[in-house]
Amino acid sequence: MRSARIRRRRGASLVAGVLGSILVAGFVVAAISARADAGDGDPAGTSAAANELTIPKAIVLGVVEGITEYLPISSTGHLTVTEQLLDIGQTDATRDVTKSYTVIIQIGAIFAVIGLYWRRLRDMLLGIAGRSPTGRSTFVALALAFIPAAFFGVVFGDTIQEELFGTGPVAAAWIVGGIAILVFVRVFRRPPEVGIRLEEIGARQALVIGLAQALALWPGVSRSLVTIVAALLVGLTLPAAVEFSFLLGLATLSAASLYEIAKHGSEVIDTFGWVSPIVGVVAAFVAAVLAIKWLVDYLNHHDLSIFGYYRIVVGVLALVLLATNTI
Repeated sequence: MRSARIRRRRGASLVAGVLGSILVAGFVVAAISARADAGDGDPAGTSAAANELTIPKAIVLGVVEGITEYLPISSTGHLTVTEQLLDIGQTDATRDVTKSYTVIIQIGAIFAVIGLYWRRLRDMLLGIAGRSPTGRSTFVALALAFIPAAFFGVVFGDTIQEELFGTGPVAAAWIVGGIAILVFVRVFRRPPEVGIRLEEIGARQALVIGLAQALALWPGVSRSLVTIVAALLVGLTLPAAVEFSFLLGLATLSAASLYEIAKHGSEVIDTFGWVSPIVGVVAAFVAAVLAIKWLVDYLNHHDLSIFGYYRIVVGVLALVLLATNTI
């Protein structure tokens, strides 16, 4: 039994190393690519905006989105810095459409949750049809938790885009969130299996989790971080907290992606074409499936500390890159 646990932990550590290496490699490739592209002229007869988002860059953005969307390290923060390293969306003509692109490729992460949690989703559909009490209660809880972020996103969305989408605010959120994780791990000592199940979550608990999710409108905070921590604090077991975070993310990301497609989808296609968005979605899907499976297994045997340390390191690194005018 002990040897099996050791093998699982080694396996989780190995995958953690692989995922971390992919992220680091992505940043390195991005930096090299950005510098190489900076020296290239715009080929005759081509669009400068389209040249910003090559297929390799679309893959990098998709992988970064997929890996970071459900890990408590902030996908928006990583994408914001990656865009700067890749030199994408840094002009007035492409800034807004690039933000829309990175929201739209969340479709890949959405399909990852649908594929991995289809039984839970089927149960909720049965609940809506009046054939599953547990499915209905889960659906109601998710609907309540979705409301706060949707409200604040609509009211303050433009202000957030203008004021907080920058390396400085993202780095600050990374570091503060990392410290918060380390403090939480020290203070919160309840065993992972102790607490209420997902089907038992009530309206008050769902609203608290939803209010916590609204904090993630600040890029770098991490939606998965605040929802998992909030779910634990209101009494859910760790597995239930993680699953609720994933399902709430499914609802939130779906709404955001559909909104961007309806509002700016044609602009994204006109600017970058069809191929790059499709490549980004596929890359995000594959990366998200691997990241979700790894996170669930990892948290069965470890606490959240590794993500706290990671956030602090990457936040400091981002500040160094900013101070040296690298980004």
